[in-house]
Amino acid sequence: MEAFGNFLDTLDGMLGSAFWFPYVLLGVGLFFTIYLKFPQVLYFKHAWKIVSGKYDKKEHEGDTTHFQALATALSGTVGTGNIGGVALAISIGGPAALFWMWMTAFFGMTTKFVEVTLSHKYRVKTEDGTMAGGPMYYMDRRLNMKWLAVLFAIATVISSFGTGSLPQINNIAQGMEASFGLEPMLTGGVLAILLALVILGGIKRIAAITSRVVPFMAAVYIIGAFGVIFYNIENIGPAFASVFTNAFTGSAAAGGFIGASFAYAFNRGVNRGLFSNEAGQGSAPIAHASAKADEPVSEGMVSILEPFIDTIIICTLTGLVILSSGAWTEKFDTRFERTSMEFIDGNYHERVEAQRTELYAYLNEQESNIKPFSGKLSVIEGKAVNNNFTVLHNRSVGEEIRFLLDGDHLHTGTVVIENGNVVDKSIVVRGKSLVHSAELTTLAFQRGYFGENGQYIVSIGLLLFAFSTAIAWSYYGDRAMTYLLGSRSVMPYRVFYVAAFFWASFADTTLVWKLAAVAIVVMTLPNLFGIMLLRKEMKQEVDDYWVKLKKDNSQEKE
Repeated sequence: MEAFGNFLDTLDGMLGSAFWFPYVLLGVGLFFTIYLKFPQVLYFKHAWKIVSGKYDKKEHEGDTTHFQALATALSGTVGTGNIGGVALAISIGGPAALFWMWMTAFFGMTTKFVEVTLSHKYRVKTEDGTMAGGPMYYMDRRLNMKWLAVLFAIATVISSFGTGSLPQINNIAQGMEASFGLEPMLTGGVLAILLALVILGGIKRIAAITSRVVPFMAAVYIIGAFGVIFYNIENIGPAFASVFTNAFTGSAAAGGFIGASFAYAFNRGVNRGLFSNEAGQGSAPIAHASAKADEPVSEGMVSILEPFIDTIIICTLTGLVILSSGAWTEKFDTRFERTSMEFIDGNYHERVEAQRTELYAYLNEQESNIKPFSGKLSVIEGKAVNNNFTVLHNRSVGEEIRFLLDGDHLHTGTVVIENGNVVDKSIVVRGKSLVHSAELTTLAFQRGYFGENGQYIVSIGLLLFAFSTAIAWSYYGDRAMTYLLGSRSVMPYRVFYVAAFFWASFADTTLVWKLAAVAIVVMTLPNLFGIMLLRKEMKQEVDDYWVKLKKDNSQEKE
């Protein structure tokens, strides 16, 4: 399993985490933005009219309304990425990462418009009478690339577990345990039953639930965010300024934050932007294919609103909470994660300018004299006698380092370090360092009018966001299974989906996260390739839509 995990890390390094991937993702969005003459701006107002039901007609084929399809797709995108993903991007890339999340969302609005329109056009009615759509259908029915469609569908099924199910409940269970002391297995069991009651009812029940949950969870989170933003109102101006001034230069050092180069801020911002709004991934078109509409372009316009709501509104609020609170530059006592921790030779601290410069170069993968530490540490009651090393954690210098055995008892003895890593996996390292992901967001939410109660807003938000994501991705997976094996495969898939959801509440899902990271790219690249091949057809669809709409409007006036 460890070897397989390392293989997935290598594969991800060549794909999603590679330097070229953000350029491809943004490049396609930029191309269609220019090619279709900025539809995310020109059609924005019209999109709101469509989603309000102005053009809805009962005779249109489909399973859901425009609003329900939007809510289902939003429930799949508004998730842990909005709470933990933004915090992770800022903790790694600084304020500049938020700018590149915005850019991903802005151009992603056009990418969503294109992928949803084309997927809706080539949707089919299945043998059970429901609609099925998504990139696999235009790949198969229009491009005649069944092999590509099958690859996309398989990646969708894998992602439904790796993105939508297992890590979501794992995060929920951990959050409930930390905030309310609930046993993970209990949380998993209750939510698995609720999940089963929702998804076994199919898309109509899913749409009915998400259309109610999404507005509620967004309102709760937004109120909590403004409680912090207004409390720290004097910091909002400098926070906004830092986002723009650092966008093309990288983020400067601040407090315990050593600084991030442009490359790091750009890569992490775009990467987290995709994880948050999924523009170009091809998942949301599956939900939108269920919408009642006779014009594919009209549903494509509805999808323009997704990245706007998900990233430009909700992610921005999270970002401003984190930046204005100042929590992102402060060190907190925390358990050091092995994947984010490294021992290096010598004594370094960010408060010494020359040492900070050296650390900046090392952490941003530039030329540096810093070398990983290897050797034996003598430890007495948790503290190392040696002082010829420095611990880096979450791209910051760790302080007040303690070594614990099995996470509970202060260790006395020898700790072996090889190439910067602790050999004995039973040894736990704690200390003060920067924190990231949901932990950082939770700390930031406590620095507002709600005080320590702000942590419960994050916990409840995480619960609702992540649970709704699990609901939406179950639908994506069952449509992919419908394409691969037919309607009869859907029920066994749903049962297995719920069982895996329960298991992940108390199990280690690290390997699944890694598998999902690869599967997401295997979904995204074929989808981007496909919509580029159909660019002329897309342009014609848009032109025909406006001609028909103008004709229909003139007839109504007569």
